[in-house]
Amino acid sequence: MIPVFDGHNDFLLRLLRDPGNRETIWLAGEGKGHLDLPRMKAGGFAGGFFAVYIPSPVAHDAPDFEAIMDAPPYDMPLPDLIGAEAAQPTAVAMIGHLMWLERTGTLAICRSVAEIRAAMAAGRIAAILHFEGAEAIGEDLDALHLWHAAGLRSLGPVWSRPTVFGHGVPFRFPGTPDTGPGLTEAGKRLVRECNTLKVMIDLSHLNGAGFDDVAALSDAPLVATHSNAHAVTPSTRNLTDRQLDLIRERDGMVGLNFATVFLREDGRKAPFDGWEPVLRHMDHLIGRLGEDRVGLGSDFDGATLPNGIGDAAGLPRLLDALRTHGYDEPLLEKIAHGNWLALLSRTWGG
Repeated sequence: MIPVFDGHNDFLLRLLRDPGNRETIWLAGEGKGHLDLPRMKAGGFAGGFFAVYIPSPVAHDAPDFEAIMDAPPYDMPLPDLIGAEAAQPTAVAMIGHLMWLERTGTLAICRSVAEIRAAMAAGRIAAILHFEGAEAIGEDLDALHLWHAAGLRSLGPVWSRPTVFGHGVPFRFPGTPDTGPGLTEAGKRLVRECNTLKVMIDLSHLNGAGFDDVAALSDAPLVATHSNAHAVTPSTRNLTDRQLDLIRERDGMVGLNFATVFLREDGRKAPFDGWEPVLRHMDHLIGRLGEDRVGLGSDFDGATLPNGIGDAAGLPRLLDALRTHGYDEPLLEKIAHGNWLALLSRTWGG
């Protein structure tokens, strides 16, 4: 079985919502979501980016966003900004859950590629602490150094809402990433400080102007951990060919997002049978980026997935579909884990 190192998951959010049941959720599985240790082992899930995401408050009379996103066209309003003081307790709780996972002996929080390789060789899940949105960091950036000391090695300045650092794209279909202004002055300082600390910057969820600002400021490879091709599915969350070309020029990488809403040409959220949308996106990404700059960015536990994948145990079925499509074994190894480890070496060093 080919091991998979994955660009994005929201498993920590499940533990945040049911902390008293975390031992069962992780070690035994409860038949919900996409990830738990038994299904990871069954599917060859060897590690990946574990996201700290700060949920927005949901009003009791909020619309049915799931139904709206299954009936395009749609244009979802951006949630309100969440300040650092409000976000930090949630970040502490989620990192606490990740550290608990490490204490079980089944997972290792990794700060280098050497640590990732060692964890994979030992049969432990190799986890990168990632922030999906920098809400838990204030404009003075002091908290960035605190989180870095706790293990943070990857950060997206925004989710799909504004922060003090920049502006996320709204969930809109059809639409383009050109949805607003670029990074704030604090956002530009954040990029420079992340470069200094060797914290990888994630471009997923960032709008077009913010993407361009990071490209102009950063001295690191350009990376989108969980995004797809706008040319195939014209969602605001997907990357245009111009953006893909910039990522290629900067020797960066894109992780293919399994979310149906970013795979289907019609922009619907409903699950689908078969592999055609996945294959079209993968072919397009490889065509623009080359074989060394594409991997997987599942969005496990944060999205609706194609029926063929289902959950982490379905990863071998995805690789079989790519194999049947004509991808050879060396390319499958790159997509499954090799390209991510090479990208992290280029970003972190070592």
